[in-house]
Amino acid sequence: MEPGRNVAVYGAYGHTGRFVVAELHERGYVPTLVGRDQDKLLALAQTRPGLEARQASVDDSTSLDRALNGAVAVINCAGPFATTAAPLVEAALRAGIPYVDVAAEIEANLDTFAHFAQRALAASTVVVPAMAFFGALGDLLVTTAMGDWTAADEAHIAYGLSSWHPTAGTLAAGAVSGQRRGGRRVRYTGGRLEYHDDALPTLEWPFPPPLGPQSVIGEFTMADVVTVPSHLAVPEVCTYMAAKAAADLSAPGASAPTAVDERGRSAQTFAVDVLVRSGGTERRAVATGQDIYAISAPLAVEAVDRILTGRTRTTGVASAGAVFDAPDFLRALSAHLSLHVPLDKRG
Repeated sequence: MEPGRNVAVYGAYGHTGRFVVAELHERGYVPTLVGRDQDKLLALAQTRPGLEARQASVDDSTSLDRALNGAVAVINCAGPFATTAAPLVEAALRAGIPYVDVAAEIEANLDTFAHFAQRALAASTVVVPAMAFFGALGDLLVTTAMGDWTAADEAHIAYGLSSWHPTAGTLAAGAVSGQRRGGRRVRYTGGRLEYHDDALPTLEWPFPPPLGPQSVIGEFTMADVVTVPSHLAVPEVCTYMAAKAAADLSAPGASAPTAVDERGRSAQTFAVDVLVRSGGTERRAVATGQDIYAISAPLAVEAVDRILTGRTRTTGVASAGAVFDAPDFLRALSAHLSLHVPLDKRG
């Protein structure tokens, strides 16, 4: 095993975990396959000759320490993150290595900021939660769109998904989040999270071509309401979801993603359209690509690479937009994303 290139992937056999393992390998890293299920680990290892499989459980700290032994970083791909994030962060702090996860759970990400900010800062290490399609991509786009602004009045993040075939992990994580908030909905307004029972509005969002205007569900709140306000002075952060994708997600017996190419990606396409307003000026940034689960892999692996090569702006617990140069980070994903950042538009 090449020294200094070993990255532990917890939940390596999961849907997103497999994309992360492949991305690490393509980038010249040596993934260590880690997870709770020994049989699934060994089955994955058979398809990845030369990679080591280490069984570990979040309720067994000794097994986690063994799993991270010799690793230079850990990427947590195993939800629900309400269960896995804290034990993995603890293990990473004991090992003295950076931690990255792909959590979309709002409450789990809030917990990571609340419980580990001081300890990670004291350890001079980096902990990056929500380094995935939901949480990181919107944060990077908002940060890029703001440019030289130090504050904005509003940030709007619209998700134009052609469809949404959720993984079992997505459904399980959603169920846990729903239980934690007592079935209530959540939004970020007035500079704070607000839990409510209001009906969600439906409106039309002007996505750029080729997607075009789409019906979206307003206040379909995602992890961006944690990542964006963690470092940007924006008191109103609202996220929107294409109505068709929202219906797919909630449909009884929703089917899992089906691979359509050699990389294992599904046919799902996405557009993430960000609008920030300050006074009478608007700025936008748009990213388009294929498969929300697949794109989480280059996001997470690019983050690890930048942390390990010293291309960071801070230590402690930080979101993608705070710890990395957002425009440069997005440009580095040009093989996976198409990016468009228009000029200011005055109202």
